[in-house]
Amino acid sequence: MRQPKSSRRTFFKRSAAAVSAAYWWSGFTSRVTAADTPFVAANETIQQARKVALSVLQPKEADLARGLELHANALVFDAYGFAPRGAIDAATINQAVQLGATDAELLDLREELPMTTPALREIERREFLEAFHAAGVTCIFQNAGEEGSDPLRLIKRLARFTFLTDALKDECSKALTPADVIAAKQSNKLCLAFTMNGVPLTMNWDSVRDELRYVRVFQQLGVQMMHLTYNRRNPLGDGAGEPNDGGLSDFGHTAIAEMNRLGIIVDVAHSGWRTSLEAAKASKKPMVASHTTCAGLYRHFRGKPDDTINAICDTGGYVGMCCIPKFLGGQGDLNAFLDHLDYAIKKFGAEHVAIGTDIAYASRNGAAEQAKIAKRPDGRSVFSGSGSRWEHLWPADPFQPADNATQSLSWTNWPLYTVGLVQRGHSEATIRKVLGENVLRVWNANRG
Repeated sequence: MRQPKSSRRTFFKRSAAAVSAAYWWSGFTSRVTAADTPFVAANETIQQARKVALSVLQPKEADLARGLELHANALVFDAYGFAPRGAIDAATINQAVQLGATDAELLDLREELPMTTPALREIERREFLEAFHAAGVTCIFQNAGEEGSDPLRLIKRLARFTFLTDALKDECSKALTPADVIAAKQSNKLCLAFTMNGVPLTMNWDSVRDELRYVRVFQQLGVQMMHLTYNRRNPLGDGAGEPNDGGLSDFGHTAIAEMNRLGIIVDVAHSGWRTSLEAAKASKKPMVASHTTCAGLYRHFRGKPDDTINAICDTGGYVGMCCIPKFLGGQGDLNAFLDHLDYAIKKFGAEHVAIGTDIAYASRNGAAEQAKIAKRPDGRSVFSGSGSRWEHLWPADPFQPADNATQSLSWTNWPLYTVGLVQRGHSEATIRKVLGENVLRVWNANRG
């Protein structure tokens, strides 16, 4: 995705002059506008997160300018994440309560509205696009399926993001092929490619063919990648949250073969270590751990040990480093995240590393809308029926990140992830691979 030299030179001169470190530290004053350089946002939430990230990185101005230029010119593809989230619409919630909505319906609304309000309300659409462009990301492998294997459960998020991309198709479309992502980059548009936190199963167990028939259905609906497991054990294998890891089941081997046949990327981000290792040995096409960390650097159950990562790399796949502070060790901040990228690049090779943030930008209007939600007629909180969901159970994790860790890793700080890689001395070719080229390569290889 290189631009012509004249275009790149013009951008660099403009960014070196306009995007000085002083502007970044001051939160993009009005002297710098979106017409001058990419990634500018008047949004104070984005500005504050960038101040925090810069206080962690403390880059030299030359590294800052070079990193921003590289980020603007590179194709940036989040290997697993979430589109910017809109605010809940309190009026919709309150009306549902008045009409006697059940606990389950209200919880569905709480999840649905942040996904769909950017398509329904102009104020949320503007913030959605501002955050997306500020991040300098062209495409996200969007989690478009609830955690689990029930097709009716999985289809809910898929419907929501299909609705979103249909409504915003001129600005943020659904990507069905890697070529769609390249075209979006060339036209300065945005897109989402769909992934799911589960393989759809009928759970009837009449036959292997019956159990796996919905894999193709969801592929036809636009799903390009699927988790073998979430945190819990399922018929394919064990999740990362299980105290014991029995590995990949016989049926898991069959499911991987079907995913390989259909061109769906196998993802073991939430699978146990043995399950992940055996899945990598079983897959005939490049597979991934889309959002994980390096357990060889900081031992955490959501990371992957070196032997598992090596097996994933042997398939031609990649590991995507995530931005969850508790998984990173150290201070749990942007520098800790860059430590994992460093470790993975140096130990496994630049062609096997990506960034799968596993985080999202959230609308500034969320708190105000939340405050407008009325109590139920019986005085209970609207969302009091939630409780702990089975698949979300996590082992105890006492690690406490630094106070500024989460802000330093904010999703809209993507340009500063690139600046950090420049600071660490990585080449332009390496950084381009990590930012998006590896994701495109693996997606293409699965389609072939």
